[in-house]
Amino acid sequence: MNALAASRKREESLVEGEYALTARNFAKITSFLRDSTGIALNDAKATLVYSRLAKRLRKLGLGDFDQYCQLIETTAGAGERNEMIAALTTNVTRFFREPHHFDHLRQHVAPRIMHAARAGARVRLWSAACSSGEEPYSIALTLLDAIPDVGRCDVKILATDIDPNVLAKARAGVYRDDATSPIPSALRDRWMIRDREGAETTWRICDEARAMVSFKELNLIGVWPMQGRFDVIFCRNVVIYFEEATQIFLWDRFKNVLMRDGRLYIGHSERIDSSAFESDGLTIYKPTHGGMP
Repeated sequence: MNALAASRKREESLVEGEYALTARNFAKITSFLRDSTGIALNDAKATLVYSRLAKRLRKLGLGDFDQYCQLIETTAGAGERNEMIAALTTNVTRFFREPHHFDHLRQHVAPRIMHAARAGARVRLWSAACSSGEEPYSIALTLLDAIPDVGRCDVKILATDIDPNVLAKARAGVYRDDATSPIPSALRDRWMIRDREGAETTWRICDEARAMVSFKELNLIGVWPMQGRFDVIFCRNVVIYFEEATQIFLWDRFKNVLMRDGRLYIGHSERIDSSAFESDGLTIYKPTHGGMP
């Protein structure tokens, strides 16, 4: 590219920086992301896309976003497509986020599912978009604290996310001291193990909680290989990144895998505008007309 062409391209860039990110580049990247994951990013997210993907260009030694877009369209770019999705996925989470959900789980759901489990029933909970594990471990700690013998029953938590990088951290189950501050101290002291790594204090999830949780890579708009139905689904602060049609599609899918008396917990900024569910509290929903047996 000659100097004049490079100058013109930089003038077309949506973001000032080391690389030119043109409207055409941005459209190609966001279209691929939407088609692959359901996540829809508008033009206001151009700076976010640039800041997260510029690191990838540097690592790959690419000169501009034209080259990057060409790469992700090729067969050889399959690995980079996964890296791009991971880079553009938001992974904000913390232990016991939206604590009223865990209060509801403890008070209204745990007694029912444990009555069934102690009678020999299979009980399954799903943390969809589990990120680095704080949510499914919060579920496990809640159940362990409410019903200490839960480990002797067939009660398991499926934790899924599209990003393999955060799943690796989740499987490790080790968190900085400050990250565990939302955990009630009685739960942390009983069900987590305090370690020292040099000058840093870390907390490790206990074996009982880890045994309850299985981490799997899963795209929410892709194929769901799970068999059987869930008593509880947590899908929080995820669908806000989807277009309305994708949201409705996802709510219907959740109803199809939820037990008749199951519960769906969603994020504080989300609402279900679908006949599939009715409210059972603040951002807590149950299937309409009974759901599946």
